[in-house]
Amino acid sequence: MSKVSENKKQKKNAIFSSAYELFTTKGFDKTAINDIVKKAGVAKGTFYLYFRDKNQILDSIILKKSSVIIKEAFQYSIDKRKDNITDSIICFTDYIIEYLKDNIILLKLIHKNLSWGLYRKAINESEISNDMDEIYNSFIDILKNNNIETEDVDKALFLLIELIGSTCYSSIVLNEPASIDEMKPILFNMIRKMIE
Repeated sequence: MSKVSENKKQKKNAIFSSAYELFTTKGFDKTAINDIVKKAGVAKGTFYLYFRDKNQILDSIILKKSSVIIKEAFQYSIDKRKDNITDSIICFTDYIIEYLKDNIILLKLIHKNLSWGLYRKAINESEISNDMDEIYNSFIDILKNNNIETEDVDKALFLLIELIGSTCYSSIVLNEPASIDEMKPILFNMIRKMIE
């Protein structure tokens, strides 16, 4: 990588890191682009070389952070080598829950976006796309092997991801209808019924 390319990458990473820190400490609405560039130590014009506006950088943060969680959860479920597919998906779900329990600020930032839309957005991000494709294809195979009709596989995956994301937000952040520890057995049971 040339020195110019490396410098561009460092500036983009500085903007990204600064935005993430400010969004999670001050909040998205209370953070201005001026705050981001000041913290990153770059000119305001540099921000616009990489991001159209504040919403685009938020989307980028959500995509990258959510993708990391899903990738780690997927690897964790593989490493645990559960006896059956349903147990592997429960293991995957449990990893996400425990991760988000320990990272409530991140959960608040990504909660509406830990969804099926994440995969759709990842397709356009080359550095994330390959990882997400591998995970997606593995889940597709799992669901197909559990007698879910081919045309319903995408819908089943959508339901699974939406169920995990919304349950985490409601139970961890809002403690509704109960704590996440109380909700986990019910969630796992619903997932089992959905898959089996």
